[in-house]
Amino acid sequence: MDESSSAPWWRRLITIVLLGGLVLLGVRVMHPFIVPIVWAAILAYVSWPAYRYVEGRCGNRELLAAIIMTVIVSAAVIVPIAWLAVVLRLELVAGYRDLQALLAGGLQLPEPLLRIPWLGAQLEELAARLGQDPHALGAELSRFTDHSFTHVTRIIEDVGRNVVKLAFAVLSLFFVYRGGEQFAAQISTALEKVLGPRVDNYLLAVGQTVRAVVYGLGLSALAQGALVGLGYWIAGVHSPIFWASLTVLAGVIPFAVPVLLAGICLWLFLNGDAVAGAGLAIWGGVVVFCTDHFVRPVLIARGAKIPFIVVLFGVLGGIAAFGLVGLFLGPVILAVLLAVWREWLHETGAPGA
Repeated sequence: MDESSSAPWWRRLITIVLLGGLVLLGVRVMHPFIVPIVWAAILAYVSWPAYRYVEGRCGNRELLAAIIMTVIVSAAVIVPIAWLAVVLRLELVAGYRDLQALLAGGLQLPEPLLRIPWLGAQLEELAARLGQDPHALGAELSRFTDHSFTHVTRIIEDVGRNVVKLAFAVLSLFFVYRGGEQFAAQISTALEKVLGPRVDNYLLAVGQTVRAVVYGLGLSALAQGALVGLGYWIAGVHSPIFWASLTVLAGVIPFAVPVLLAGICLWLFLNGDAVAGAGLAIWGGVVVFCTDHFVRPVLIARGAKIPFIVVLFGVLGGIAAFGLVGLFLGPVILAVLLAVWREWLHETGAPGA
């Protein structure tokens, strides 16, 4: 009697253990492909209206539309990255030669740069030390190169892994276009059985946040790159289109554009173009301030019903936790948590719900 009554309990326990083990094994198997799949899902979600348009123009043939959209989106991502990688290599070689020529002719710092509090004194001391020992900078660079060789090797290995991940992301993108809508419906049905009707609010928060991050960060980065790139061209910076493109990429990451802009302005100062360096610093500072404090918050506020500070913390924390894909995962996680909090306030009738 005891055995028969306890059999269903043991059977359920065994089922749960086996199911949990299979899930863990599945996660283990899929772990190398999670990031490419997430990127494919993000790209497909953002470009889904375009996919629907292409599908209609192809006579509702899903296979042909998926192939066309995969080629278009992949080219839009891969071609600019490949171009930037090639041009960056050429710019680094040219920059190294310019640095050698600058040091060979003697490092003469502009007077306005020396008047900057604290920084001017430090630069003047460095210039005097280099005048006494011209090989001091070379020795410092050699020690820095030897110290960072391991880090450079890791970066090269990461680039190789990212190329492989990019290939899997392209492959996944095709299948997301083919069956992503059906799979999303299945996920929604499964979550609704577990969480109830409230799952619609969570999925809505996810969609709004992804759109907010893509359009808010993306469009503001494009605006920064275009306007700051105009400043590069007026200031006489070599290859302004390349540096403008690099500014667009840096604009996606908070606080990266000021660092890049400061480096270019410093290079202009060191080459004796003090007026161009000061003008670019002022123009770039105004552009970055306006886009970061006005354009980006407005675009994000239109795309998602979450405060901009939450998106900012989500982006920074997401990058630290998950890498580049954390640009989207971080804000999405915080948006879902905020949606849960608001729903709890609404159900309990708390003030501010």
